Amino acid sequence: MKHISRLSKAVLAFSFGMLMLPIAKTYAVDANTTYNQTSVAAATYYFTVAVPASGAKPLQQVTLTQIQGGEDIEFDAKQSSAFVGTSDRTGENLPVSLVRNPNQNDSVTIQFAQPLPAGKTVTIALKPYRNPNYDGVYLFHLKAAPVNQNTEGQSLGVARLQFYPNY
Repeated sequence: MKHISRLSKAVLAFSFGMLMLPIAKTYAVDANTTYNQTSVAAATYYFTVAVPASGAKPLQQVTLTQIQGGEDIEFDAKQSSAFVGTSDRTGENLPVSLVRNPNQNDSVTIQFAQPLPAGKTVTIALKPYRNPNYDGVYLFHLKAAPVNQNTEGQSLGVARLQFYPNY
């Protein structure tokens, strides 16, 4: 019985200590497309990022890197945009610019003209020149960089788009 009491106290102390640890900043990421058939030219890909309300610095840019898929997808910078909200609940348009890294064909960086404050949800609407010719799963790794950050940025996670044959 004495051992159970010590064990209970140890578990209680450990649990309380875990509650006192700071909660990590987490971003929510979602992706969808208007057309999921291969070779369609009128599609838009929506990547939604929810910036945590507490503990996060204002968001300056998001980098998307395609990490899986049958072919590299290229985006039309002039037709791409961003806005506050989600793909089904659009809000204020946000001025952005798309920057391609010449050393990484599979990567595009979306830079916000004004930093996005904590607690906001932003959707990046990227227009591909066309959907890929090959069906299957296409994965994109998203990274966020807050204002004045000189490092690689924080991983937001992986977004998934699925394309089906266009018969």
